[in-house]
Amino acid sequence: MTEQTSIPEGRRYTQEHEWAMVDGEVVVVGITDFAQHELGDVVYVELSKVGARVTAAEEFGVVESVKAASDLFSPLSGEVAAVNEELAEHPELVNDSPYDRGWMMHVRPDDLAELDRLLDAQAYRQLIEQG
Repeated sequence: MTEQTSIPEGRRYTQEHEWAMVDGEVVVVGITDFAQHELGDVVYVELSKVGARVTAAEEFGVVESVKAASDLFSPLSGEVAAVNEELAEHPELVNDSPYDRGWMMHVRPDDLAELDRLLDAQAYRQLIEQG
């Protein structure tokens, strides 16, 4: 982990390096700063469609970088309420702003309690420090 790796409080994190943040009636999902750094320059993002069902710990899309392609895993179950259409034209937003403009989808959760099974910022920091 680099000293500059950002791990904001107030979000939950998966062991596969996705983050989830409650925003009103939806949960915003994306990949972490650590993940985008490991991937390198993101060149393509493929996401589930609006209205699709996602299941916790199951694939909801793919992110491709100059180094590799990596599956994306949903941090919770629910219905996709929105996807970040801007990533189709500007996948580099995942690198430039992984926690803000580079968000990937909004999910209408089946059960918000699923987030309690995810890592908080401190536990996620420990995970990536252990490598």
